[in-house]
Amino acid sequence: MSTISLGKNVPDFTAAATGDQTIELARFKGEKNVVLYFYPKDSTPGCTKEGEAFRDHYAEFEALDTVILGVSRDSLKRHENFKAKYDFPFELLSDEDETLCQMFDVMKLKKNYGREYMGIERSTFLIDKEGVLRQEWRKVKVKDHVEEVLAAVKALA
Repeated sequence: MSTISLGKNVPDFTAAATGDQTIELARFKGEKNVVLYFYPKDSTPGCTKEGEAFRDHYAEFEALDTVILGVSRDSLKRHENFKAKYDFPFELLSDEDETLCQMFDVMKLKKNYGREYMGIERSTFLIDKEGVLRQEWRKVKVKDHVEEVLAAVKALA
């Protein structure tokens, strides 16, 4: 059950992140927009492509006072390896207990080779400098997605 909705403040959260950090949403309030993107699993083809696209446009987001944070249920150790291997300049949040996944309602029933399981539906959320959810993308297709997010951030400026 989601606790977020468009046009409303996103509740503060704290999560363990790469770089031996703890990230709090509140620390960005008044200073930075936040792009929070949820992806299924480190080091898989689609997730790698999405991370690389955010990496490749990182300077543009940074110039627009926007922080990028990737989220999956992988462990911090896996995140550190994934981040290092692909040279991601942004932090990855570990949500092993699915707290953020539940808050943003991204856990969905998935089917793969006839097997059903609960997994993260690729989704991205744009939170403005005041902590308000301005846009959300669900069932994301990786191709051209980061460009769409960048355009939405530019529209906030």
